[in-house]
Amino acid sequence: MSTHTESTDPYATGIVDDEAVADAHVFNIEGGDWDDLVDEATSLNEERIVVNMGPQHPSTHGVLRLILELDGETVTEARAGIGYLHTGIEKNMEFRTWTQGVTFCTRMDYLTPLFQEAAYCLAIEKLLGITDDIPERASVIRVLMMEMTRISSHLVALGTGGMEMGATTVMTIGFRERERILGIIEMITGLRMNNAYIRPGGVAVDLPPGTIDAIRDMVPKVRKGIGELEALLNENPIVKGRMVDVGVLDLAGCMALSVTGPVLRSTGLPYDLRKSDPYCGYETYDFDVITRTSSDAYGRLRVRIDEMYESLKIIAQCADRLQDNPGPVMVADKKIGWPAQLALGPDGLGNSLDHIREIMGESMESLIHHFKLVTEGFRVPPGQVYQAVESAKGELGCHLVSEGGTRPYRAHFRDPSFNNLQAVAAMCEGGMIADVIVAVASIDPVMGGVDR
Repeated sequence: MSTHTESTDPYATGIVDDEAVADAHVFNIEGGDWDDLVDEATSLNEERIVVNMGPQHPSTHGVLRLILELDGETVTEARAGIGYLHTGIEKNMEFRTWTQGVTFCTRMDYLTPLFQEAAYCLAIEKLLGITDDIPERASVIRVLMMEMTRISSHLVALGTGGMEMGATTVMTIGFRERERILGIIEMITGLRMNNAYIRPGGVAVDLPPGTIDAIRDMVPKVRKGIGELEALLNENPIVKGRMVDVGVLDLAGCMALSVTGPVLRSTGLPYDLRKSDPYCGYETYDFDVITRTSSDAYGRLRVRIDEMYESLKIIAQCADRLQDNPGPVMVADKKIGWPAQLALGPDGLGNSLDHIREIMGESMESLIHHFKLVTEGFRVPPGQVYQAVESAKGELGCHLVSEGGTRPYRAHFRDPSFNNLQAVAAMCEGGMIADVIVAVASIDPVMGGVDR
């Protein structure tokens, strides 16, 4: 009869007998890399496989490396390797003026550029103490741009996620509707992505003629397209077979890993900064926070689809407000706000003719001020601030530190993809290798925001 002993290893589970203790192994793996894992697996003579997935797998929308340890087709360990898209954006922002920084941060998560711009500019405005001075029209335009960007990002998430599971039609419909959104964004900003449109004090330029009509024409078409996606996906038995109970992460896991956005709301928690900590006047808009309770990849799919409908509701409200409010789009303080009442000329968008006439022919002081504002920039009082917005992927925060100069002393962003990507191990371990693709796609990470 064998005796029972308590294992001294903190990772061993329960009470085991002496014979089992002699043969038992508890493996603790910390850090390491591909070669280390392979050497260890070889030395132990175990039937396990280490697979290096990436860093070019399409489900990552970029360059994410997943190191998977497999027992047959079951994932026993999953780790994410990041840093392959590191751009040094945050460090570069320390060597540019506050306004020039917009051009950098818009390129982080390249699918949600206007969210980064909004968080950064709202943080600067907090440091300047001009939050309440931002014109109403500028705030409405910011909301309009962010909600169109939210739909655009979700359509990429659904389209690429669908294609990774073999549904090409989901991809073509998703990108077709995204083109309608990007057409409006390009009409307003001049660019489809990396817009540098939202600036400290307001926005770069007012809406060109015909924008409101174009928005009202776009909304029902996109709503119809989202309906087509719903018909393809929501009750599709193949989709549900691949996504239901796959990549499960419950509320406790989300809280432990600081996961936000659709992944968190798929657990049933209605946490949305547009409601819990409003900015840009979101508290005045009529929309619902979408939640599900399944905590799986299918729940995240449904959350994103329903959120697009809510964004269309907000966009329609923005169009009505912009129709009724023709005010300025840049703060009145000329020491901060760049010229923003622009005019269409033969060379495209440019400074208004009145502004050009004044600085080039009437006032040397205005010319000097314009030159110093554009080249040197404005000064921001010393201090630090944190400003968060509800990006398409979750809480996007901007932490700025100012020494009182014309450049940030430090700029750092809390990108939601970075935090959410921590959930890969919790979602994938214990599941099948094919489910890793679905789980990662349901997180919707963009590595430009993760690596920065």
